[in-house]
Amino acid sequence: HALCNAHHLRELNAVAEIDGEAWAGRMRRLLRRLCHHANQARDRDVALPPPLIGRAERLYDRIVQAGLAWHAALAPLPRAIKRGRVRRRVGHNLLLRLQLHKAAVLLFLHDPAVPFTNNEAERDGRMMKLRQKISGGFRTREGADNFATLRTLIGTARKRRWNLLDVLTLEPAHLVAKL
Repeated sequence: HALCNAHHLRELNAVAEIDGEAWAGRMRRLLRRLCHHANQARDRDVALPPPLIGRAERLYDRIVQAGLAWHAALAPLPRAIKRGRVRRRVGHNLLLRLQLHKAAVLLFLHDPAVPFTNNEAERDGRMMKLRQKISGGFRTREGADNFATLRTLIGTARKRRWNLLDVLTLEPAHLVAKL
C-alpha cells in the first residue's frame, strides 16, 4: 500500500508558502528529486541503487525530525475546550503522518512498479463519478455494471498499450486468454 505523493506535495507546498515552515520546502524538494530519480530508473528498467535509497531515507528522517523539533519549540495552540486532544498545527499533523507512514510514502523507491502518485487510479474512477454527476446515475444495476466493465477493459487496454479497437472487437474468450 502506497500513499499518494501528489497529495503530500500539495500539502507541503501550502505549509511552506502559507505557514512559512522551512522543513516543508526541504521535504518537497526531496520528494520531487526522488520522483525524478525513480522515473529515470523506471525508464531505464533498472532499480534504484540501495545506497541512494539509504541516503534518501536518512535525509527524509532528518527533515522530519527537524520539523518536529521546530514544532516542539512553538507555543501550544490555545484550547477551545478544556477536555480532549491537544490541538496541533497543520504542519505538525503532516509531519506526524509522514513519520508514521514513511514506508508507504517511500514505497516507490523500493518497488519500480509502484508509482509516485495515485493520479492514474483517481483518473480511472473519475469517469464513473462524472457519469453519475451528468446523468444523475444509472437506470439499472445492470447498466452500471456494464459501464464499469467497459471502463475497466478500456483502462486495462490503455495501461498495457493494446489497440483499443482490437480489444473491443475481440471475443470474450480470446480476451480472457490474452489477460
